Amino acid sequence: MAKPRVLTGITTTGTPHLGNYVGAIRPAIAESLSNDQDSFFFLADYHALIKCQDPAAVHQSAREIAATWLALGLDTDRCTFYRQSDVPEITELTWVLNCICAKGLMNRSHAYKAAVQDNEEKSEDADFGVTMGLFSYPVLMAADILMFNAQRVPVGRDQIQHIEMARDMAQRFNHIYGDTFSLPEAVVDENIALLNGLDGRKMSKSYGNTIPLFLGEKQLKKHINKIKTNLLEPGEPKDPDTSTVFQIWTAFATPEQTADMRSQFEQGIAWGEAKKALFELINSEVAEARTRYNEILEDGAYLDAELKKGAEKARAHAAPMLAKVRSAVGLAKFG
Repeated sequence: MAKPRVLTGITTTGTPHLGNYVGAIRPAIAESLSNDQDSFFFLADYHALIKCQDPAAVHQSAREIAATWLALGLDTDRCTFYRQSDVPEITELTWVLNCICAKGLMNRSHAYKAAVQDNEEKSEDADFGVTMGLFSYPVLMAADILMFNAQRVPVGRDQIQHIEMARDMAQRFNHIYGDTFSLPEAVVDENIALLNGLDGRKMSKSYGNTIPLFLGEKQLKKHINKIKTNLLEPGEPKDPDTSTVFQIWTAFATPEQTADMRSQFEQGIAWGEAKKALFELINSEVAEARTRYNEILEDGAYLDAELKKGAEKARAHAAPMLAKVRSAVGLAKFG
């Protein structure tokens, strides 16, 4: 029996941070090392264009994200790791799906509805600043998934709707043109770690409260020292369950280390001491990968070679699928 195909996209905006690592990268790489699934990971650089029109930023983010996954041990011989823009079949499939996707379905997209609501609250035209990229984003996402007939797509709860839309498009295409696409399933990990940022809110690039994953030691220590805490003095008991310092600690610590730190919080550990311990814990986990990350960034030829290898593997799947789609819709060759 064929192994289930699992597909994960990484949007190339910004620099990977601790929240990305704990919530997505670390568990995905661990799962990819098993023999129980066929893993596809891709850099979603076309998706990045929806939010960012700075070419240098998009390019640099793609380099940093690719280097991050490779430095953390992604085995590109065991999985397929590619850049979305290196697989032109995806954009052609996007157009075909556009031609069977109902506009009303896109009208219900959470991202589009949020943009419209924001415009209305500002007394702007409902579609002010809304690009077709934002509006039809779920169609491109559907093409990413359906091109490879991915059965399982790990997502956050806010992305479940897009998987349901991909299923809708697959079903409609199959109904019109015959059985072509598998129906993907959203996979939501209820135990996924969502880290708080420097200000206590969810760690997010949009909040500007992140701790970049591969900061140098001095910069990492400086960022951790910026984590917001209360004014309790050393010796005063502290509540670990309301502390960002403790929350991040649990994402990197063993159960025994977590129990020990909980005890120290209850005994009144000083904030400076707790942050120092947190720095040492995180640094011990990422130090080796950080060195490798910096080496990879300096070696553009290695990055290019890895992504070229991934593109060839991805296109080996995409080309026959697109040929099947083209034949189904009447675009087959005449000979």
